[in-house]
Amino acid sequence: MWLLKALVFVLARLLTLLFRLVRLVVTPVVRLVGWCSGGYFQRLDERHRIREDFYIIPYFLKSVFLYFLSVRRHRFQTWYIFTKQVEEHPDGLSIRYTRPVPGQRGEFELESYTYRQVYEIVLRMSHVLRYTYNVCPGDYIAIDCTNKPLFLFLWYSAWNIGAVPAFLNYNSVGEPLVHSLRISSISQVFIDPDAAAPVRASESAIREALPSIKLNYLDEAALLQVVNDPRSPTFLQTDDERSPEEATDYQPSMLIYTSGTTGLPKSAIMSWRKCAVGTQLFGYVFHMNPDSIVFTAMPLFHSTAALLGVCAVLSQGGCIAIAPKFSATNYWKQAYLTEATHVQYVGEICRYLLHSPVSEYERLHRAKVAFGNGLRPDIWQPFRLRFNIEVVGEFYAATEAPFATTNYQRGTFGVGACRNYGTVIQWFLSFQQVLVRMDPEDDTRVYRNSKGLCEKPALNEPGEMMMRIFFPRKPETSFQGYLGNEKETRSKVVRDVFRKGDAWYRCGDLLREDEYGMWYFLDRMGDTFRWKSENVSTTEVEDQLGASDETRITQVLVVGVKVPGYEGRAGFAVIKLDTPVEDVPDNEKLALLSKVLASMSKSLPKYALPLFVKFVNEIRMTDNHKILKKVYRDQKLPAGESGNEQLFWLRDYSRYELLTNDAWADIESQRVKL
Repeated sequence: MWLLKALVFVLARLLTLLFRLVRLVVTPVVRLVGWCSGGYFQRLDERHRIREDFYIIPYFLKSVFLYFLSVRRHRFQTWYIFTKQVEEHPDGLSIRYTRPVPGQRGEFELESYTYRQVYEIVLRMSHVLRYTYNVCPGDYIAIDCTNKPLFLFLWYSAWNIGAVPAFLNYNSVGEPLVHSLRISSISQVFIDPDAAAPVRASESAIREALPSIKLNYLDEAALLQVVNDPRSPTFLQTDDERSPEEATDYQPSMLIYTSGTTGLPKSAIMSWRKCAVGTQLFGYVFHMNPDSIVFTAMPLFHSTAALLGVCAVLSQGGCIAIAPKFSATNYWKQAYLTEATHVQYVGEICRYLLHSPVSEYERLHRAKVAFGNGLRPDIWQPFRLRFNIEVVGEFYAATEAPFATTNYQRGTFGVGACRNYGTVIQWFLSFQQVLVRMDPEDDTRVYRNSKGLCEKPALNEPGEMMMRIFFPRKPETSFQGYLGNEKETRSKVVRDVFRKGDAWYRCGDLLREDEYGMWYFLDRMGDTFRWKSENVSTTEVEDQLGASDETRITQVLVVGVKVPGYEGRAGFAVIKLDTPVEDVPDNEKLALLSKVLASMSKSLPKYALPLFVKFVNEIRMTDNHKILKKVYRDQKLPAGESGNEQLFWLRDYSRYELLTNDAWADIESQRVKL
């Protein structure tokens, strides 16, 4: 074994030296040729992204080679990437946190932890979990925690022990929360005091449905005092217990919940392969290194912050900087305080920041890279220019998807794209990622020709994105799907796409490709829409709306509708009553909506509540009795195409009101925020 380790070390060093030599030679040659050709090579490089290919390809080959060896040695878990960084950068920054100062709004205390400090805290926390709570290897434990260092300490302690952490959405309440725990075989829940209210409100339902689950309400102050005390005992799991011989790299490293068309959350499996080598490559593509500090205000229970923020930067020896929650007012102040080099976004955040008042910190921060998904082309350059951002790192990724696409964009070429690589990498990816033409009669189904096979769309024509499953007879090696939900997992795999017997993961999103090979996100398919950076299941909202005690409701449907000036889609409910709409006075409609809102608020997070409501006499159906949701997704606000439709809107998430022209003017101007 020692001889194999020595051989791996020597080969890795030789590869590193070789790749560095290639880059040292290529970079000055590129610059010299570009200077001699009067800018021609710069234009050629912009078109084919030659330098970026030379930057990515060597690292990709090296990382895949080393990862393959780690799989052979059964040391592929992300824990070993973390401990390697502890060895190489013990005094380097690992975590920063802007802790709010009690009673002083907008003021923060900066907490910083080195890799050595985090490692020692995690070992002490591991002792607490192992011997106080009896967490064992192979256990599935839920972490219900807001954004703070405690989240990471619990997470990495679970990895040290060999347990699988499941990241609960701390907004979940009622049946969605119970369902999340049930489908994931959770044995214990570790609850942060700041996330305890929804669990306490649902405790009786949890104990009735899942009496064996332990709900551990943590005393954060006392726990942190223990794990920060050098005299506290530590626990380091043995390698054989943490990484048994039978383990595979496509087994779960963690579970992250995502909503879909089933109406209830699904526990997406994050494989070790995705969590380890996938996030390493992602971090490198976005130019993270030991000097990088990635600032995120995204919830850590989402894959954007957890995998593409925490795992990505820690794999490169850098630092993750955490905000308790997103605040447009304090965003750049927190980025400044943490000395962030990279900041994370979702599209809505960028628009909120552009609409926020000028802050002294928006030019004082030192962040040069903003990366995330959903930045719309109309605000792409204004966002960069106002906030002095050199590079936009737009990516496409789904929580359960096997891979992601990226666009490390400078200048003006590639604005709006979510996939933008050099010609060589584009060619390589064409064997693994494709767009598939949609049925012109139904944009939720792929088109199949007379041979029963799919086709690629024309340039700039919408197509569903798909990713190849390399072993069709064993799809879990590429796409692990959802724990405890075999039906939904199978629904994401489509077969006989380009030839008989092949298998592909379908993303459920529409993209288009331009003449340069770049891809652009267009829209989501099916019964899920995105609002406030969250996926909202229309089926879940419909179920809760229909489950209210209001017996006058005979039929409902929920879709997402576009609202000018806002990213994503807002919830729009269409309600059919047992009497004609014209016979129901406005005050009765408002009273009904008040009861419905009170009922829905007990089971749905705020972002899932319908912001607009319309009462109708009939809900339009197809000939085979399917609701024509596309018609309602195109609802024109504020009063329909005719201009005389009556709609209601949810003000401040507290009450429904009639959507008047004055109210709509306030919404459009954003004097009133949705």
